[in-house]
This record gives sequence, C-alpha cells and structure tokens, in this order.
Amino acid sequence: MLKKSLLLGALLASLVGCESAYYSAWEKVGVHKRDIMVDRIEDVRESQQDVKEQFSSALERFTEELNFDGGELEAVYNALNAEYEDSRSEAGTLSKRIDAVEGVAEALFDEWQTELNQYSSASLRRQSSDQLKQTRRQYTQMLNTMHTAERKMAPVLNTLQDQVLFLKHNLNARAIASLKTEFKGLKKDIQRLIGDMEHSIKAADTFLATLKQS
Repeated sequence: MLKKSLLLGALLASLVGCESAYYSAWEKVGVHKRDIMVDRIEDVRESQQDVKEQFSSALERFTEELNFDGGELEAVYNALNAEYEDSRSEAGTLSKRIDAVEGVAEALFDEWQTELNQYSSASLRRQSSDQLKQTRRQYTQMLNTMHTAERKMAPVLNTLQDQVLFLKHNLNARAIASLKTEFKGLKKDIQRLIGDMEHSIKAADTFLATLKQS
C-alpha cells in the first residue's frame, strides 16, 4: 500500500514538473501563461459550439428516424448510433479542454500571487492584488457556467445510449413506438443543454474581453 502511494506521489510530481516545464518553454519564446489561458478558453468555446451543433444534429436525426414508417430498421439503428458516438466524442473533447483551462488558470493565479511579494511599492502591490482578486472572481464565474453546461451532457448521452441500445436489441417497429414515449424528455434535455452551452459561450466571451484588456 505504501509502495503504491509513493508511486502515485512520484507520478503526480512528474506531471506537475512536466506542466511547469511546458509553461517555462513557452515563456522563453515570449508566450506567457495568460496567452496560453486565452488560447485554451478559445478552444473550450470552439468545443462548446461543436457540442451545440452535434447535439442539435442528434436531436434532428432522432426526430426524423423515430418517425419510422417502413424500411430497414438496421439503417435506423446505424444512423442513431453514429449520432450517439459523435456526441460522445465531442463531449469528451470539451471536458478535456475545460480541464486544460483549469490547469493553466491555477498556474497563472499561483504565479501572480507569488509575484505580489516582489513589489517594492505598496500601492502597486495593492492594485495588483485587487486585480488578481477580480480576475479570479470573474474566472470562477465563467468556469461555473462551463461546468454547469458540461454536467448537462452526461444525462443526455445516457439517454441517447439507452435508446440506441434498446433499438439494437429490438429491431422492430414496436421498439420505435416504445422509444417515442421516452423522446419528449430527451428533447427537453437537449434543448436545455443547448441553452446552457450558449450561456457558457457568452460567459467565455465576456471573460476573454476582460482578460485581454487587463
């Protein structure tokens, strides 16, 4: 047990060291943590737009296919499964990008806090400290909207998976009828998810504008 704990500790230290080396390498060519943070937030915003479009596509395809009136049920299953897999992939990318934002934000704020001690001017130190607090507060608000939207993805993905699995195991018209009864809830969940993504994109835009001005 002790050996496992030591290995885990060494692994975490190694990862932290790699991250620090990564930021240091970029700083040597004039790219600072703030620049990396801006890039990563823009990546999240791009992923949020992709998630919006993909889940909208899934909703449209499910609406179309569940109005099944004859034809190959195998083709219906394949179409819906493809939408589910694409949705899951986009959701995974978004979650990874949010994690990346949190990583650089923590490094940036830690560095900023440490560098406050380097000021000889009490007035400038106080102004910088106030700016740090304001930036951290605005960042936290933005991050909360990201996580709120992110949390909405899992229930939708679970429902999509349930519908796809049920159809896979019951390739008949009666299965389509059963799925229709579940579809109203799915439709509402996807619409809420899209709304939260739009809200989060606006929050990211607002924070990026503030970050670029400060």
